[in-house]
Amino acid sequence: MSNPSDHERTASTPDELREQVEQTRVELGETVQALADKTDVKARAKEKTAEVKEQTVAKAGELKAKAAQAAHSVQDKLPDQVKDRAAQTAAQVREKTAQAGSVWEEKAPEPVQLRAAQGARAVRDNRKLLVAAGGATALAWLMFRRKKG
Repeated sequence: MSNPSDHERTASTPDELREQVEQTRVELGETVQALADKTDVKARAKEKTAEVKEQTVAKAGELKAKAAQAAHSVQDKLPDQVKDRAAQTAAQVREKTAQAGSVWEEKAPEPVQLRAAQGARAVRDNRKLLVAAGGATALAWLMFRRKKG
């Protein structure tokens, strides 16, 4: 056995000895658990993954808010003539799209129509993602254009 160190005292009674032994067991158990936790690579990887995911979600939220703010800022700066022209163009596009849809229904083969319907459904299901991507693209284009000009 080793000699007790300066900060440890020897037990003078059997009860004190039992108490010291129990305390040593608790400390040893905690040390073993800490070592086991450090060597559990899978658990540490999961923790790190969760941490990175949380950071990514937070950053995505920040970027989304910034993009929305930038889009509103750009929209507020547009002259009324541009907004009116955009509304007219959108109406024309809707009209042409309806006409093209009619031609499509008349002339496209059924398997092609089914595939197109599946694609349209996928777009509707992921609308927010596509709008966010489009907004980010427009914002990047505007920023690039501003830096050039």
